[in-house]
Amino acid sequence: MVAIIHQTDKRSGITYAYESVSYWDKKKKQSRAKRKLIGRVDSNTKEIVPTDGRGRKEKHGNPEVKRGPSPSLAYARCFYGATYLLDAIGKQIGLIDDLKQCFPERYRQILSVAYYLILEEHGSIQRFEKWSMLHKHPHGASISSQRGSELFAAINEESRQRFFALQGRRKADSEFWAYDTTTISSYSKQLRQICQGYNKEHDLLSQLNLAVVFGAESNLPFYYRKLPGNMPDVKTVRHLLGDLDQLGFSKVKLVMDRGFYSEANVNALYGEHRKFLLSAKMSLAFIRAALEPFYDNFRSFEHYDTNYELYARTVSTTWEYQQPRPYKGDTLKQKRRLYIHYYFNIERAAEEEKTFDRRLIQWREELLQDKRVKAHESLYDKYFAITQTPKRGIKVEVKEEAVANAKRYYGYFTLITNQKMDAIKALQIYRNKDVVEKAFGNLKERLNMRRLLVSSEQSLEGKLFVAFVALILLSYIKKQMQDHNLFKTYTMGTLLDKLDVIECFQAPGKKLRVGEILQKQKTIYEAMAVKSPDSL
Repeated sequence: MVAIIHQTDKRSGITYAYESVSYWDKKKKQSRAKRKLIGRVDSNTKEIVPTDGRGRKEKHGNPEVKRGPSPSLAYARCFYGATYLLDAIGKQIGLIDDLKQCFPERYRQILSVAYYLILEEHGSIQRFEKWSMLHKHPHGASISSQRGSELFAAINEESRQRFFALQGRRKADSEFWAYDTTTISSYSKQLRQICQGYNKEHDLLSQLNLAVVFGAESNLPFYYRKLPGNMPDVKTVRHLLGDLDQLGFSKVKLVMDRGFYSEANVNALYGEHRKFLLSAKMSLAFIRAALEPFYDNFRSFEHYDTNYELYARTVSTTWEYQQPRPYKGDTLKQKRRLYIHYYFNIERAAEEEKTFDRRLIQWREELLQDKRVKAHESLYDKYFAITQTPKRGIKVEVKEEAVANAKRYYGYFTLITNQKMDAIKALQIYRNKDVVEKAFGNLKERLNMRRLLVSSEQSLEGKLFVAFVALILLSYIKKQMQDHNLFKTYTMGTLLDKLDVIECFQAPGKKLRVGEILQKQKTIYEAMAVKSPDSL
């Protein structure tokens, strides 16, 4: 009896098809089966793609293709320096391997569109054909607007999730992962998750929220998820933990800003045994209470850090952990170790105090001139003693104690964590989180994602994924530029333009030749940890 059996490789996620033939084993006196690999199951069409038994397509009599540059079939002169850099980076960080594994039929198109988005700032897919004629790129052919839409629609959820899992495994186990969200405005009225919400850039359009996870040390993103435009940050943490667990990342260390702080989220992080580093407001009662014992001598020179130019101290305390247990009808309560890192910046305190004094002057003038503002009524009562007589009119006196209490915590900020470390180390990790915010700038500005112009859910998903691939490459370039102080000489755009003028020449039957390369261009390749193309 012959049967076709599908089996998925857990390491690669690829599903293979086997021909299974049943037979009777006379010695063991039982039914047995012989299996023969006949192909790989295409994740999109579900068709069986023939292989030679080692994961490669059958040769069908064709000679083995040797590695190295393939001889050209036509004469061509193309720009190559920048796309060569992106190719080399993609191979170095495993991006191309992971894309090829998850999108075997489409990965070259994905890469070419990603390269186009990077090199043609604010470019739209309609102009890809012109760019394609002038550049050497992975797909090697034009992609029309219609084909671009088909590409976006073909990028499915299963393949994306496999890609996230593969990329995540390339990150260091010991590093913190930075998590943050941004808003992307849209003109569309048809997309379901586009709605009104708090826009971080004060755009009046409806919006989509995008959550991204970065390696805080590698500075490379590996996961994103789109969210409804009215979803507050604090509501997304529990779902993120579930997503990361599903992808196979159980030992995760997250760094987040104070928009994600809530008692429920901290309890969830403790409950899932996740390490975290989280910014918290100074107005929280337990934060202020733990500071009081050493508030008066906080600004001791022994606790001053010359690199960050601030004072820093750490307090070990406990968190009152609570976990509701519906199946038992009670709440589990335990004490968990928590470290609070306090920081005081003199310049920040002076600026905050100056701003507050200006507001006090404004509010007092409003009272004296009898031009009260309804929104300021509670502030008048909090900071001023107001009396009025028929002869002397309005008299306004400042409540000194209330003002002193308001200024008491100016210049302070705090981080909380359940992993033991000193305050400066915690600050270094937290400030590395800024890479997420800067990457959002790249996503919106250079990749033309500030305002979405797509009108279908499939196109949205596909365009976001291709832009995310481009963001990975841009993030690598940005980190290397920072590490080698290249921002003193170039912007990211001018650096890529510097390489984009390098040409390559193709002739029938001949290997690819690269044009002249200047020393400045070679220096850029070296900074990117990439061999110059003329050295290959």
